[in-house]
Amino acid sequence: MLATPGTLPAGSDIFFEVKWDGMRLLADVADGRLRLDDRGGRDVTALFPELSGLTRLAPDVLLDGEVVLLDGGVPSFAALTDRMHEPVDPRVAQARPVTYMVFDVLRLYGVPLLERPMGERRATLERLDLDVVANLSLSPRYTDGPALLDVTRERGMAGVVAKRGDGTYRPGVRSPDWVVTTHLRTVACAVGGWRPERGAADRVGSLLVGLPGATGLRFVGSVDVAHAGPVAQRVLHGRLVATPIAPFTAGLSRALSAGVRWCEPTTIVEVAHGGRAPGGRLRDAAFRGIRDDLHPADLPADVPDDVPDAAPWGRSPDRPADRRGGGS
Repeated sequence: MLATPGTLPAGSDIFFEVKWDGMRLLADVADGRLRLDDRGGRDVTALFPELSGLTRLAPDVLLDGEVVLLDGGVPSFAALTDRMHEPVDPRVAQARPVTYMVFDVLRLYGVPLLERPMGERRATLERLDLDVVANLSLSPRYTDGPALLDVTRERGMAGVVAKRGDGTYRPGVRSPDWVVTTHLRTVACAVGGWRPERGAADRVGSLLVGLPGATGLRFVGSVDVAHAGPVAQRVLHGRLVATPIAPFTAGLSRALSAGVRWCEPTTIVEVAHGGRAPGGRLRDAAFRGIRDDLHPADLPADVPDDVPDAAPWGRSPDRPADRRGGGS
């Protein structure tokens, strides 16, 4: 279940949690064996061997939560990105372990809890002996949403999630029973091209990213990745499949295309930004990481109101837009 963006609601049956800046995971323990799935359904158990102790919590349980990596006591998405793509040696993981911030329980001892109210599921979660598992923490809940919003802003955290106590759990749905208010503006985009780093042709220097428009993939900006770590560079080189045709159907000028190596728009990255400029371009775009848990079909349609989604240079308006569209 996903949260709906919005302002914090008020009400006696609403409680508030920190929005953890991490990776959403379902932890499924059955017959004493653990499987960790990201929100796209990918098995990522091998990425987080330090969470193997979740099997001690109960022989049969399904948890919802978020993996975070703390940096100075605050979750750091940037610090977590190198753990999202490749299996890691358990000794390396234990040297700087992640924490699984659990906030929901969806099944316990074979009994499905999806139709139980959030308040009841939370009470069930709190009755479990979470202390028996290293690297597991219960996401705290609060009653004063505005105060929590102020604290998270002051500490540079992502934001706050408000949850209705009587709400049920609806898998795969962006539910109004959960409302998220964030301080940091981010968007997941598809990569349609890249430029090599200046003076280092074997490294990716910047990415050209887009969002689905009315006729295909609309260019929304260029993101510097020259300072991305070695894991991100290696993953990008392995994922960016070359294509001779620009996948963008709108928003990209001939000047911006100079020196670009086009690629299939199947790799998704998360981008922080300072809002949208006229024409839909992202202001102050900054690379946050590769999103293996998202697919092109997960990206929302995004057509700026102030610019028609017209064909770009070099492509006739009647050319089929889905030939190299957003991959969705």
